[in-house]
Amino acid sequence: MKLMMNSIFFKRLLILSIIFFSNIQFSNAQKAESYTVDVCIYGGNSAGVIAAYSAKKLGKTVLLIEPGKNLGGLTSGGLGFTDIGNKNVVSGLSKDFYRRIGSHYGKLEQWIFEPHVAENIFKDYVNRAGVNVVYNYRLSGLTKVNNVIKSITIEPSAGASKLKHKVVNAKVFIDCSYEGDLMAKAKVSYTVGREANSKYKEIYNGVQLLDGHQFPDQIDPYRIKGDSTSGLIWGVSKNRLMPQGSGDHKVQSYNYRICLTDDPNNRIDIQKPKGYDSTQFELLLRLMEKQKKKVKLDDYFIWSRMPNRKTDINNRNGFSTDMIGLNFAYPDGNYAVRKKYIEDLTLYTQGLLYFFGHDKRVPLELRNEMLQWGYPKDEFKGNNNWSHQPYIREARRMVGAYVVSQADCLGESVADDGIALAAYNMDSHNTDRMVVNHMVKNEGNVEIPGLSPYPISYRALIPKEEECSNLIVPVCLSASHIAYGSIRMEPVFMVLGQVAAVAATLAVDQKVAVQHVNYRKINERLKKDPLLDGSYPELIVDNLSKDIKTEGEWGLKKGRSYGPNALYHNQKSEAAASVTFYGNNLKAGQYELFSYHPIVNNGAATTEVQVFDGADHHKYTIVKADINVLGQTSGEWVSLGKYTFKGTGKAFVKIIGNKTGGVVVADAILFKPLKVGK
Repeated sequence: MKLMMNSIFFKRLLILSIIFFSNIQFSNAQKAESYTVDVCIYGGNSAGVIAAYSAKKLGKTVLLIEPGKNLGGLTSGGLGFTDIGNKNVVSGLSKDFYRRIGSHYGKLEQWIFEPHVAENIFKDYVNRAGVNVVYNYRLSGLTKVNNVIKSITIEPSAGASKLKHKVVNAKVFIDCSYEGDLMAKAKVSYTVGREANSKYKEIYNGVQLLDGHQFPDQIDPYRIKGDSTSGLIWGVSKNRLMPQGSGDHKVQSYNYRICLTDDPNNRIDIQKPKGYDSTQFELLLRLMEKQKKKVKLDDYFIWSRMPNRKTDINNRNGFSTDMIGLNFAYPDGNYAVRKKYIEDLTLYTQGLLYFFGHDKRVPLELRNEMLQWGYPKDEFKGNNNWSHQPYIREARRMVGAYVVSQADCLGESVADDGIALAAYNMDSHNTDRMVVNHMVKNEGNVEIPGLSPYPISYRALIPKEEECSNLIVPVCLSASHIAYGSIRMEPVFMVLGQVAAVAATLAVDQKVAVQHVNYRKINERLKKDPLLDGSYPELIVDNLSKDIKTEGEWGLKKGRSYGPNALYHNQKSEAAASVTFYGNNLKAGQYELFSYHPIVNNGAATTEVQVFDGADHHKYTIVKADINVLGQTSGEWVSLGKYTFKGTGKAFVKIIGNKTGGVVVADAILFKPLKVGK
């Protein structure tokens, strides 16, 4: 009996021990699967990385969640031919990124680059700051009390099913996703598609049947030419053309920015993708039939060359890499809907490349040209050498207290709480492809160039306070469709990501809603320490600055300049002419000086420059033939050399305008500190 009791006792003790240690393990597992931080960033694209780096540098605990396995989004996904608009809008860590790209290629800054170079720089940001990154997790749930997000739940992304759900508690959340998923889960007001022009008193919103990236007349849309009862060929929708400027829920088309190489030592031949269907390209063949002249790939793609014999390929003309009219369900679609769309887009794009190289109906010169290209072995190694990020040009857009509209883009309305600048064209790719008068026509393309830098309101980044008080949305921000088309560029997204992080930090420190953060404090912080590392900031003196002095005849011209405009000298005049850029209040130390030199018609072969370091005068000659402009930029920063400023007298750079054989441009001077005393 005693033995039996001892046996029962030990069994009970064993059971209690198992329960006890299991509870400890369960508690530790629960602790390991949850996070509590000051700032949580959802989306590891370019904006997300910069936001996470910034918040960490500002002393906050940070978690960055990336649904995939790569950082950088589109910037590391193939868009190496940067859409700039105007360099004046690229500031802070966004500028730092392009400076680091430049350093990799041996220049001050560079705007064209290989995908893996960009991704390595983004990885370096998170590593240097010690940012905790969770990969392969996506948003699944959200807990909100009144107007405050308390926590989010994230689940394993597709292909990571062995991982567990996690809970993230944070004081402020930043939604950097291209789709605005966190914003939508928080039940913040948003819209999808195009507003009618009447909503915000615009001209370029809504339905637009224009000439850009369009088909020529007389392209037949029917399976059997001339027979409307035979049905429509692939890629042509049954939608009817609605009145010009009317609103709808259609979304501008997506594509991939394609990285190929013609280097035989780094090239993987383009193979027929599984599921390939050549009938998808019947419309392309009909377009080729109309092309009477000798054709080349540039007639069907924007084929931009990147370093090391690579490309960034974009959409061009009527039929190209944009899969038009098939993405309307994507923005609000669940993960299964999006996965299917991305699979279809990938098949379409890879099939298009194969079609050009192998279909006997394609002109021989095009086939031969395409066969010189293939997928780079050293790019996208973890994704079968194919981009990890489709170009989601526009998905959801928040509707906040301030909606950026066409009036902002054109300077007709100016936000009084600007925290960043934008300047790219008002730009929309086509949204639909339909039958108009028995012909195939694309609808939705808009390109309005020539914008000057304009401010983006802080209120466009935050929801209405009654909807959510601790969320910032720098990517799917509050803007009309056509205004968003100007803002939606990767350099601006990085600027807005940094702004969001500074705003989040101020909200945490002050224990206030993000709506109560003073935008002036954001601007002050970024002006004082743009890189958030305590380094002495560089000084750029633009021709519009009060710290310049002109002598002689100079005219002001818009475009092809660092800022909104530049000063041009009339070469016919022999009278003395100069523009002096003063480096006022610079600390003593060593600086490298640069002059922004746009390439203009009839530009002078040489431009004479004088530098005064506070004690001595120096001369320098800019040689136009030595300047190689790369990418979507009007000019380049030309080094004027390194100088030691004594801290006495007014250091300056003087552009000499007279006695030349062409136009002299005085635009901007950069004083870049190398070693400056504290």
